[in-house]
Amino acid sequence: MPPRPLIIDCDPGVDDAIALLLALASPADFDLLGITTVAGNVPLPLTQTNARRICHLAQRTDVPVYAGCPRPMLRSLTTAEDIHGPSGLQGADLPEPTMPLQTQHAVACLIEQLTTAATPITLATLGPLTNLAVALIQCPEIARGIGQVVIMGGSLGAGNITPAAEFNIYVDPHAARVVVEAGLPLTMIGLNVTHQVVTTPDRLTALENLGNPVGRAAAGMLRHYGQIDCDHHGLAAPPLHDPCVIAYLLRPDLFCGRSMRLDVETEGSLCLGRTVANPYPTPTAPANATVIETADAEGVYGLLIERLGKL
Repeated sequence: MPPRPLIIDCDPGVDDAIALLLALASPADFDLLGITTVAGNVPLPLTQTNARRICHLAQRTDVPVYAGCPRPMLRSLTTAEDIHGPSGLQGADLPEPTMPLQTQHAVACLIEQLTTAATPITLATLGPLTNLAVALIQCPEIARGIGQVVIMGGSLGAGNITPAAEFNIYVDPHAARVVVEAGLPLTMIGLNVTHQVVTTPDRLTALENLGNPVGRAAAGMLRHYGQIDCDHHGLAAPPLHDPCVIAYLLRPDLFCGRSMRLDVETEGSLCLGRTVANPYPTPTAPANATVIETADAEGVYGLLIERLGKL
């Protein structure tokens, strides 16, 4: 099988960085056409810089990085420096990147790539969905060039930024609604799944024992990441969200889910950004997404460690 054409839309962020490393370490599986960045975990100047830092770390400066939307469609920006640190990559001392930032806007990149693709492109979205939503609004025809959209976002249960909402969806719920209602082949990996995939001490040690710069940087970031979520949600160890998307694309057998009707709340003040998934679709509200419910955490971490060992 030839490598799958892939664009990663992200807001690095520690867990985005680990997801990028997993994708960059898998050139036989992915033809990585570009990394588009959006404001989210930290503001846009940091997310685009961090994406380029990670490409340098992985020695994959051949992958172009594009800066996208600096704020949500209708709301002011909410960020998460308390989770990811002021730079977004706390725990990794990475130099300023020398590879250039592409001059094309991320939205324009998505439109160009998706309207000219000879083979449908997979989109892995790891942050707020602003870039994709704006691209769909500007050029609905891009839907024909999308083979699959796999989002890290939402939850079948409680949120992590509010009691009702997961961070990526909450930051730009209106963009999420545009994407969910666009009729795309959509898969959602939410907190109910990513909270099963936690960085135990043994898994952290395995990353450190890789003995390469990538392993050391990944372990350093993960030592500082996720403890607030861990304490707040009563988890055994900090969760690792975004790499689940890349792991799902590499090894879908590690995950289980089913077709559901997915909607995003954009009106209520208490439940703004909540994802509402109905496992019993109706003719008037048909299924529009595959919603993942479980993950094999050992398998995900085994895959991560095996691939990062190659960088």
